[in-house]
Amino acid sequence: MQNYETLLIERKHEGYAVITLNRPDKLNALNIKLLGELHSALAELTRDEPMRGIIITGSGAKAFAAGADIAELNQLDGYTGQEYSQRGQKVFNIIERMACPVIAAVNGFALGGGCELAMACHIRLASEKAKFGQPEVNLGIIPGFGGTQRMARLVGPARAIEYNLTGDMIDAVTAEKIGLVNHIYPADELMPKAEEMMLKILSKGPQAVQSTLEATRRATDLTIDEGLALEAKLFGECCDTGDFKEGTGAFLEKRPAKFMGH
Repeated sequence: MQNYETLLIERKHEGYAVITLNRPDKLNALNIKLLGELHSALAELTRDEPMRGIIITGSGAKAFAAGADIAELNQLDGYTGQEYSQRGQKVFNIIERMACPVIAAVNGFALGGGCELAMACHIRLASEKAKFGQPEVNLGIIPGFGGTQRMARLVGPARAIEYNLTGDMIDAVTAEKIGLVNHIYPADELMPKAEEMMLKILSKGPQAVQSTLEATRRATDLTIDEGLALEAKLFGECCDTGDFKEGTGAFLEKRPAKFMGH
């Protein structure tokens, strides 16, 4: 891995990686450099060998990512603002469309772009101290990295409109209640629990994990008939793998399965 100025990358021997946003003095604010390095890191992690999973978290105890860099935002006009929004959307779309599971371990503030980054991940785990929100309206703008779209899909249009219009922060308990996060843990248990969940997922058949991600992610974009057709197609493809034979054989023989990824 190349060295990054705004990220820490740790590859685990089990086949997953931990990406830590590393601007603790700026509460890990998502400036243009960090977004560019995140884009490069994702490409690098998936280029050389199949990446089985990614955990994204923030450095320090205060923040996952406390929004965008306001000094950079202040320089935008209509043209550069749209370009800036599209740049962030591109990176977060890559995360959402990853073929491997991406878990957000939200250890503190996840505001603005930080909340949008967390929502782009497939699973969100939060510490008790985590706070979410889209406060862009306070700056005279709207969420630009997917906040209007993913928030509505995760918590429903009515709640999304409320939080996006008021800019109110959402504490961890409320975030779990409305479906914005999957689980809450004490701060010192957050990363161990994130890694525990990742290892649990990685113990399953790799093709099944990838196909489940694809079918579930596309569920909200397809009609029910289109979604069922995709599910049947992917189900059939899984049935044609050695891992399917191994998984069913192991179940019948009452032994742990040994998946090989093909």
